[in-house]
Amino acid sequence: MMRDGYGRIIDYLRISVTDRCNFRCVYCMPPEGVSLLAHDEILSYEEILRVVRLLGQHGVSKIRITGGEPLVRKGIVEFIRNVRKIESVKDLAMTTNGSLLSGMADQLKAAGLDRVNVSVDTVNHERFADITGRKHLTEVLAGIRRAVEAQLTPVKLNVVLTEALWEDDLLYLVEQTYNSPIAVRFIEYMPIGRLGIKPGLDVAAIKNIINKAGYGCLQEDDAVKGNGPAKYFRLPKAQGVIGFITPISEHFCPSCNRLRLTADGKIKSCLLLNNEIDIKACMRGGGSDIELYELFLKALQEKPGRHRLSEGREEDDLTRRMFQVGG
Repeated sequence: MMRDGYGRIIDYLRISVTDRCNFRCVYCMPPEGVSLLAHDEILSYEEILRVVRLLGQHGVSKIRITGGEPLVRKGIVEFIRNVRKIESVKDLAMTTNGSLLSGMADQLKAAGLDRVNVSVDTVNHERFADITGRKHLTEVLAGIRRAVEAQLTPVKLNVVLTEALWEDDLLYLVEQTYNSPIAVRFIEYMPIGRLGIKPGLDVAAIKNIINKAGYGCLQEDDAVKGNGPAKYFRLPKAQGVIGFITPISEHFCPSCNRLRLTADGKIKSCLLLNNEIDIKACMRGGGSDIELYELFLKALQEKPGRHRLSEGREEDDLTRRMFQVGG
């Protein structure tokens, strides 16, 4: 088992396979002036597979594929198939914007992907276009439906609580938990990066609206599979669940079990720190697996006990945008 300096077991690796995305979400990727990585700067699939195999020998069994938008990278289905072949991988998931998912869900499931998270912050076409820079809501909703049909379940919808989420969005999403075995996850707005949008409803307000909407009261539910910090609730007779992720009001750092691998081969021990350790140079310089593993151990010792956002510190000085880390 890998443990950090605080004794936390690290068994979860989030892998960004690209910094490219076909959306331009206002809190993630600037619409102009984006400097994207050259092809040779991005880790090859073979290099990533080496990392997964190595860390698998030390207890890392949970893998999430992110971007940018992972489905825009060529060969992603075959890559998923090769990750699935690694015996140590027990859980293989992906975070996507969903716009390309409809045409790829069956292939991804057949390749061995267990489940997907889809980012969707509003179901209003105009507000969706405002927040993402694209008019692709119809494609995203189709992708969600196809993912459910392909049994990439539980399909989880990631909804950031911004001003784009209105009460009608909220009630529509809640209604979907009756129709499908999905998990709608409301995520507290975090004051980081390029703030092109304001915060909206808070978690307390969301719960109040749901409880007053005539569905019945939310009941805690701990049966949902996942590796993250969401707390889940179920409404009476609903197929799906509603989750809340509260990195500010109830930070979950003491239970953090993850490292992040950026598309250009840097290990980040915390989303909210600039600290990075370059493993690409080690791999491309002929470094051994022992040398490579020692770099991961160094990253673990740099992993902080907690973030400082709840103390009013805004992370505007982060050297990487969200699309360069994978969230």
